[in-house]
Amino acid sequence: MIFRRLGNSGLRVPALSFGTGTFGGKGEFFAAWGNSDAAGAERIVDICLDHGVSLFDTADVYSGGLAEEILGAAIKGRRNRVLISTKATLPSGDGPNDYGSSRQHLIEAVDGSLKRLGVDHIDLFQLHTQDNNTPVEETLSTLGALVQAGKIRYLGVSNFSAWRLMKSLAVSERHGWPRYIAHQVHYSLLNRDYEWELAPLGEDEGVGAIVWSPLSWGMLTGKVRRDRPAPADARVHSQADKSPPFDENSLFAIVDVLDGIAKENGNSISQIAINWLLQRPTVANVIIGARNEAQLVENIGALEVKLSEDQMSRLETVSARQPIYPLWHHHLFPMLDEKRQS
Repeated sequence: MIFRRLGNSGLRVPALSFGTGTFGGKGEFFAAWGNSDAAGAERIVDICLDHGVSLFDTADVYSGGLAEEILGAAIKGRRNRVLISTKATLPSGDGPNDYGSSRQHLIEAVDGSLKRLGVDHIDLFQLHTQDNNTPVEETLSTLGALVQAGKIRYLGVSNFSAWRLMKSLAVSERHGWPRYIAHQVHYSLLNRDYEWELAPLGEDEGVGAIVWSPLSWGMLTGKVRRDRPAPADARVHSQADKSPPFDENSLFAIVDVLDGIAKENGNSISQIAINWLLQRPTVANVIIGARNEAQLVENIGALEVKLSEDQMSRLETVSARQPIYPLWHHHLFPMLDEKRQS
């Protein structure tokens, strides 16, 4: 296993982590992801640890908290061998304070996660998305107090816009509060929006990327082709209102190139797609998921892939997108960005 520093911190994390969205399968949304029970989860944790995948990512909303409970049971007796990342902010109940990043909700959310996980601290606690209703100072002072109390070791965010993340970092700097060291982001060959604003920010400010959905909800596994559409019950259809947007023609073109490189190297398409991410700037960790042991071992195998400069260039070219404004204007004057070009 390769270990990398997470952002501008002393914490080292494995290049791959396991996402527990498949644990529990409670509710219509998460049932479509998977339904690993306690025994199945324990076996998954065994395989992960055997391969050095020691970081496990979860959230209080995954199967209504059941995923945290199952993960807690699966790591019992080996807490010292694992790192736990969990998240809060999304609605976890029907009450007026059961969502957001207020002091009220965050304290309750952290205590709830600790209880469900059966641990005394969370290694990496992340805000699941930004809350534009709560003052940044309230959120950060609360998180700082939770760090001081020993309930949280490190802080991160997920799905933040660049301006909100930068504002938060500036407020932390001003008050001497703990800074966010990680940003859990959606990033893949099919969805490269992260590169426009968030990647340069992360590189400049020392915020490492933890990538979720590296295979774009299974679209980059090779199961969907020009002549082989996604089945009607696939998540990209059944959860279309929540799945990342993508261009179908771009998908087919990317899969064609992935398929060619996979055949050249003797790897799977999924392994090539994951390995490309592992070589991108600021990426500290890629979250993998699996419905079964074979998928898990295959995805872990992405670490062994060796992509040539030509292969990386082909993937870069086929997945490239026209930048949004003002980035396309910035690209007209590369001499003003020599530091990033070097």
